[in-house]
Amino acid sequence: MPERVPAPKPNRPRNPDAPPKPKRPRDQLGRPLPFGETSRLEMEDFDSFTLERNHELGIGHFNAGRFFPAHEAWETAWKQSKGTPDAEFFKGLSQLGAGYVHLQRANAHGAFTLMRRAAGRIERYPSPHHGVDSAALAAAATRDADAVERAEREGRPIPDLTAPRL
Repeated sequence: MPERVPAPKPNRPRNPDAPPKPKRPRDQLGRPLPFGETSRLEMEDFDSFTLERNHELGIGHFNAGRFFPAHEAWETAWKQSKGTPDAEFFKGLSQLGAGYVHLQRANAHGAFTLMRRAAGRIERYPSPHHGVDSAALAAAATRDADAVERAEREGRPIPDLTAPRL
């Protein structure tokens, strides 16, 4: 995979000889911690793996309830698949992981919004696709999004949901 080049920032030119930014430490739900703190979330170096390996890792993390690393694995797979017919599939999986991260963080709006976006992308692919029952996964994501949105609209706590397994 080619080296990543940060997007240009107006009035903030990047020194091409500058060392890479240090990785931000994170809590167990993927929230950033101040630099210098010990990270409570260990993740693989997804950029060093193939798309297929990142997809395998995404599935493993998702099925284990580690939604932030699943999101990161699939986000890398999405970037690796840009320009191919599978790009939207991996983008949808990445959004699905992010939706369940928001659920873990008790952010109802973020959860149902991303779950719905994910379902819309994933359902476009025939089942199975890359070993995923895309129809069942999209239906489960939509069902969970509806339950979370309904609870928020009715002023109830976020329901205790069991994420689908891939």
